[in-house]
Parts: sequence; structure tokens; C-alpha cells
Amino acid sequence: MFDKTHPTKHGATQTSVKTSKAVQKVENKLKLSSQRVIGSKSDAKISINKLQFAFESDRGRILNSAAVRRLQQKTQVFPLEKNSAVRSRLTHSLEVMQVGRFIAQNICSASEAEDCSEKTKQACVDYLISPALSRYLETVVEMSCILHDVGNPPFGHFGEFAISNWFKKNARKFYLNQVSDVSEQALRARLNEQELALFNDAEHFEGNAQAIRLVHSLMGLNLTYTQVAGILKYTRCGTESKPAKGQPFDYLKKKVGYYYSEQAYVQQLNVALDIQPSHRHPAAYIMEAADDISYCIADIEDAVEKNIMSIAALQSALETEYLNVLASFNSDQSMGDEASHSVTTHIDQHELAIAKYEDIPKRQKMAYLCARASSKAAKDSIRKDNAYLLELRVGMVIPLVAHASQRFLDNIKEVVDGSFNHALLEDQSPEHALSQTFKNVALKYAFSHKEVETRELQGYAIINGLLDAFSPLLSLEHASFNALCTTSDSDFQLESRLIKRIGNKHIATYLSAIKSIQHNAKQPHVSFQVEEYYYRCRLLQDHISGMTDQFALDEYAMFKVI
Repeated sequence: MFDKTHPTKHGATQTSVKTSKAVQKVENKLKLSSQRVIGSKSDAKISINKLQFAFESDRGRILNSAAVRRLQQKTQVFPLEKNSAVRSRLTHSLEVMQVGRFIAQNICSASEAEDCSEKTKQACVDYLISPALSRYLETVVEMSCILHDVGNPPFGHFGEFAISNWFKKNARKFYLNQVSDVSEQALRARLNEQELALFNDAEHFEGNAQAIRLVHSLMGLNLTYTQVAGILKYTRCGTESKPAKGQPFDYLKKKVGYYYSEQAYVQQLNVALDIQPSHRHPAAYIMEAADDISYCIADIEDAVEKNIMSIAALQSALETEYLNVLASFNSDQSMGDEASHSVTTHIDQHELAIAKYEDIPKRQKMAYLCARASSKAAKDSIRKDNAYLLELRVGMVIPLVAHASQRFLDNIKEVVDGSFNHALLEDQSPEHALSQTFKNVALKYAFSHKEVETRELQGYAIINGLLDAFSPLLSLEHASFNALCTTSDSDFQLESRLIKRIGNKHIATYLSAIKSIQHNAKQPHVSFQVEEYYYRCRLLQDHISGMTDQFALDEYAMFKVI
């Protein structure tokens, strides 16, 4: 595999004195590449030296970006939260990064484990999951985890809903103002299929797609194609319809993964990395699993931190919900005999200390994790709640990471190819039941709490108020709007003041897109008027979604003279 080289214990490439100038190259089955839009060229075999430089450069570009810094003031669950112990998007992303790194390390070191099966060893050999490449896969996964939420708007997932809902109600109405004496029915009659698809794209805001737009179109980070592919969680363009359940790639396309505005870039990325249409990069599977593992316990921890749930109530809810989830998976067949021999919350301390997760019957796995957490808390006279949650987190994360890693290896052909049409954790296994239980309990007790829903309603009002305030920019004809963007003189007094509140980089991105469609005719079946309006909708979404929770509140207060 290697040409007179071998990896050091730190993963770096070491050569003999005689071959010190040699460049180590390996095959590229894991789709790791240093290629970018601007910079490195494609290569039949990847250079370890180039990968190290390219991915460390990506790391620096990402960690020093304004988009990552803004995550510290964006909602995870509790909007405008003043308790710094409660998670923001940034602290959540750091936790996802740690779990992603753990999964990647598990996968890359699987062949060296004492209990590794011959099948797993062969999978590692076949797909070159080797020490020479492990550090680079880890790096891509880590940075994908840091980036995975950068496209989310203020006020979390309810903010996504607020933006989408406003554009569904208003986008076509404001477009009609540009087409005199035409009813909406007549307008729909004059729009062709491609133009209607473009409106559909503009009317559905999706944080995952906005992340791709942010790193490429808005910030111009010029990341490697591999790094961007790591956050391409879904493979459907915004102009495509959602496939019905059971259709090819229905899971990989269940949400919009990128907008029409980035379609050409994603196609270029897929060609560069030899990723087939509708397929994923293998790093995206790991990032997704890390996110699922992290937030399913984190949201509950935050609920306890805010006294929304007590430890006793949490434990009761987890144990009850786990059995309900197992039943829904039809995983509790033939378990009647197991239950009488299962570990329960009343297990004595000696048995608890020596019991292993893998030996616990599946009906009792949640009770076992809770029992261990209770035992840990009983030994801590000062930080009982913290001790309980820490042990519960560790007890849950370790088996879920092991399960995600094994699922990656068991399905490695489809995962590396990018056609595996499932999440790594979603297979109706006991581990799937564990993660789903935490999500369900968080949904029932944290997300539905009066305080959360009140803040979400406030966030909805703020986002709607801001979009209402900026909506006059959608009513102008293109010539008038272009004049606002390019000159300081304007007859539109209100609109000229509104445009100044939008970031220069967003306006520059809009102008660049318009220049491109004027000169290149990117979409021959779409009129310039429709496509220009599409990018103007994107401009407003870029502006609003890039705000932090606090900045959105301050802007709303300014407009409302509060």
C-alpha cells in the first residue's frame, strides 16, 4: 500500500533517510481529497502530505469563521437563555465533535481490536481504513460536526419553520406586485414547471441547505470538497419533490440538502469526489450519528439544569418510554423469560459494578443504565444530579458509539459508496431504542414545556416582524432594486434605508448571482424575472438566518420602537 513509508505513532508519515523526499500516496476509496474550487487539482491517488496541509487549512478556516463564532449566541433548545450552563449551538457542536471523533477512531482502529471479526478486518483492508488515513478521516468528521449547525437561523428549529412559513404566505404575493394586472391563478398558468420549482425552493428554508450556501456562496471559505461533503447530510435539491416512502433514496432525500443556488457547486463536488447523484460522503454518516447521540441526552440534561425535570421523574420517564419504544419496534418478542432474570434498578452494588452492558437483556438496558447512574449519584454527597447525568451520559454514549461504528463497518460497501439509505443508529436495535427514548422524553418534557413554547412564540413573532419590515425590498422591480444595491442615490426612501441594514457580503453575493444569470443563462427554462426574484428571496433569508438570537431581538425592538 505504501512506498517505503510507514506511519508514526502520531499518525504522521515517516520515511527513511534515503527516501526522505518521497511523497506517500494511497488509493482514494474513502473519498478523501485536497481538491477545492480554487486550488489543488484532482489526483488518481491522494498524497498524504497534501491531505495534512489541506485539512489543517480547512480546520483553520472553519474555526476562525464568523459563522462558528455566532453559534455561541444561537439557540439549542432554550432561546435567549441567560444560564450559561445551558447549551448554545456552539457548545452543542463541540460535544458533537467529540462524539464524531470517537466514532471515527472506533472505525479506524476496529481491525486492531481483540474481538474484531474476520469480516470487519477484511472490510478495513478492502476500504483502506488504515492508520495512515485515520487522522484525516477524524479531522474531516470533527470539522463536519463543528459546521453541521452553522446554517440554522435564530430560535432553533422553530426559526426554520418561521422563515419557511412567512415565504410560503408572502413570496408569490410580493412577486405579483411586479407583474401588473395578473391574478395569482393567471400567474401560475404562466409559470412553467421549472419556475414553479424555483418558487418551491425559495419557500422552504432548511438549515442543512443554508450551511452549504453559507460556507460556499456567502463566506467563500473555499473548503476542500471532502470537507463540504461531510456536512451534505441530505442529497435532495430544493427544486426536487420529496420522494414517497419506499422510493429510492427516500431517507437520503427526506429533507432538502442544498438549494438551487448551490446546485452547480454540489454537482461539481460530486464529480470531483466521484459521488453519484443522490449519494452521500461516508463522513456525513458519522457526523449524523454523532449529532443524534449528542443531542438526545444533551436536551434532557438542559431540562434538568433548568429544573424542568427532576432526576426521579427523568428516570421513571426513561424506563417507561424505553419499553414503549421497544414495543413499537416489535423488539420485545420472546422477552418474557428475560425479564425475570434482568438487571433492575434494585440490583446490589457488587453486581452492578461487575455487570456489562452487552450482557444485559434488551428489555432492561435502560433500567441498567439508570441503575448505574443512581449508584454513582449515591456516592456523591455534593453533586448528586451532576453525578447521575454524567454516568448516564457515559453509559449511553459508549454503546451507541460502538453500535454506530459497527453499523458503518457492517455496511461499508454501501456507506463508502454513499448509497446506504439509512442513518447508522436507526435499525430498530436496542441502541436505536435508547437514542429514540431520550429524544421522545426530551420532546415530551423539554420541548413542550411552557417556557420553551413561550420563547418559541416570541421567536416566531420576531422573525415574522423582521421579514415584514424588510418585505418592501421584494416589491420593487429589478431595475429599481439593482439601483438600491449599486448606488447611493434612490427615490425609494424607505427601501434605501432597509438595504443598508443588510450585510455587504450578502448584497455582493446577490449581485454576483444576478451577473452570472445575465451572462451565462444558467437556467434556460426560467425567465430572468423569476430567477432574479429567487435570489432576492435568498438575500432576505441570508440576512435573517445569519442573525444571532439577541441581534434578531435587538433589530425587532428597533423596528417596533420598543
